[in-house]
Amino acid sequence: MNPYGPVAIYLCVAFAAALAFTLVPGLLARARPNPHKREAYECGVEPTSPVAGRFPVRFYLIAMLFVVFDVEAASFYPWAVKLHALRLFGLLEMVIFIIVLGIGYAYVWKKGGFVWR
Repeated sequence: MNPYGPVAIYLCVAFAAALAFTLVPGLLARARPNPHKREAYECGVEPTSPVAGRFPVRFYLIAMLFVVFDVEAASFYPWAVKLHALRLFGLLEMVIFIIVLGIGYAYVWKKGGFVWR
């Protein structure tokens, strides 16, 4: 048997399971809509007023930028732990990483991505 045979079988089973978990509930479930199911759920609190307006897209952009830069900054800890084993290669790799991170940070700063208006 090909060494990739078990991997192919695993992928086929995983795909079939995902497809089944997605389609079977929709096919077997009974549709029983009622007013309570159509209400917006806010942590058990009844909505008292309509939504004040749309969230500005800027909020999501700043949140995504925070996540991106936070995840990149979180990669410094494992690097620092393994720095002794990585030696010069690890140091040069992190210098390049910091340069790329700095270029991205400067680009976002120049475009005004961090300004909350």
